[in-house]
Amino acid sequence: MILALVFLGAVVGAPLRYLTDRAVQARHDSLFPWGTFSVNLAGSLILGGLAGAGSALPPSLAALLGTGFCGALTTYSTFSYETLRLAEQKAYFYAVMNVVVSVVAGLGAALLGYTVTSSLLG
Repeated sequence: MILALVFLGAVVGAPLRYLTDRAVQARHDSLFPWGTFSVNLAGSLILGGLAGAGSALPPSLAALLGTGFCGALTTYSTFSYETLRLAEQKAYFYAVMNVVVSVVAGLGAALLGYTVTSSLLG
């Protein structure tokens, strides 16, 4: 049953990642990968919120939303690829900023989600 829930979450998360990435990136005339940054930030916020729920979150819901949905919504491989692509294009500033801003903002979003959820449920 858990495996089916992970699959179901991924079935929603992966297309949402693609569609969000394309929609966000189409609105920016920049080398910076805003689409990937956006989905990774959103996934970090959601997963932080789920972690903040702790034991109040049933394991089946954690599998559906955390592992399935957030796992498919966020993408480390695309983040890595786009950073390397920026470096290959000699857009070093954007490459470094992609790494620094993505890591700092992702951790901040996860902390925010965790703090808000644990405060509400605690």
